[in-house]
Amino acid sequence: MPEPRDDVVTHLNRVLEVQAFPDYGPMGLQVHGRPVVSTVVTAVSASRALFEAAAERDAGFVVVHHGLFWNSDSRVVDPMLRERLRVLFDYDISLAAYHLALDGHPTLGNNARIIQSLGFQKERVGFACAGERPVGWFGSVSDPVPAEELAQRARDAIGPLHAFYANGPADIRRIAVCSGGGPKYFQEAAAKGCEAFITGDLFEPVEMWSRELGVHFLAAGHYATEVFGVQALAKLISAELDCEAEFLDLPTNA
Repeated sequence: MPEPRDDVVTHLNRVLEVQAFPDYGPMGLQVHGRPVVSTVVTAVSASRALFEAAAERDAGFVVVHHGLFWNSDSRVVDPMLRERLRVLFDYDISLAAYHLALDGHPTLGNNARIIQSLGFQKERVGFACAGERPVGWFGSVSDPVPAEELAQRARDAIGPLHAFYANGPADIRRIAVCSGGGPKYFQEAAAKGCEAFITGDLFEPVEMWSRELGVHFLAAGHYATEVFGVQALAKLISAELDCEAEFLDLPTNA
């Protein structure tokens, strides 16, 4: 039996504790489409290609990490936004977005899932706080992992590395993970005792930071480090709600 869209949104808002993560734009439901849904697609970023793919699957609801609206954006509906909205309106598709909450969630979030995929145990402490909640997390192991092995684990779990600055210790016991645009938190994580920092983006100063702080830096791509949360949401929706959910992979080189 199809699920009321608003019940899906309420469930996701509660599970992800959206109100605990002050964000850069409206989180949760961003575009109202059909009120009842049976098929949901999840993806990293809103785009016309995504909405067209959802329409091909007769999906009534799209859930993304990067939504359409951000506080810093113009309020003008330009040609690109108009076309994106046109597809949503034409096919009566609803759109919801979960940004920092889906980075920082302690079990469903990108960073927690990356730590697990690398064979580390997520610690109870974090960094890069949004409000009072951490977005980035630390992970640790009892048996040290050689630096090159950690890099290979990252390649296997996430994908090709955009950068690996191997300036830390030979063996690693504690890592910090902050997906996407996390390099700005590198110094904070280093000060709190990580030996390797895994993120998505590159940032010009980090190679020197890595050398001077003696901490490994691994950048695996913004997109690639942020598939984990929306993949987890697709599984959760299928398992806990009367909807079928599918993750759509529309990778970018970023």
